[in-house]
Amino acid sequence: MNRVPRWRLVAAAAVLAALALFGAAFAPIYFRNLQLQNFVLAVPQRAAAQSASPSDDVVRTSVLNEAYRLGLPVKAGGVQIFRTPEGRVERVEVRYSVRMDLPGYTVSLHFYPGVGSQ
Repeated sequence: MNRVPRWRLVAAAAVLAALALFGAAFAPIYFRNLQLQNFVLAVPQRAAAQSASPSDDVVRTSVLNEAYRLGLPVKAGGVQIFRTPEGRVERVEVRYSVRMDLPGYTVSLHFYPGVGSQ
């Protein structure tokens, strides 16, 4: 029976450790993005529950406040509100990116909560 050389086991362990470190670095951002996604998807339902449809500024401010609470770098220009012909909030789309500085590598993660989900 052929044994696996020790250097291959060490290399495999190093690759798995690197993947675990990348996962640990990226997971919190993706989790917060998921929370923002759920918030954005619920905006039309919350707006429909109100007697008068909220203005774009009110909707945008609520999305920006939630993004701030989650520590996400969303800017006002990255929030788009779409309305039905009757003036109700149909959907909200958010676009933003997060820059990750890792040892020896920098990456920009682009997120689009609400886009393509309706």
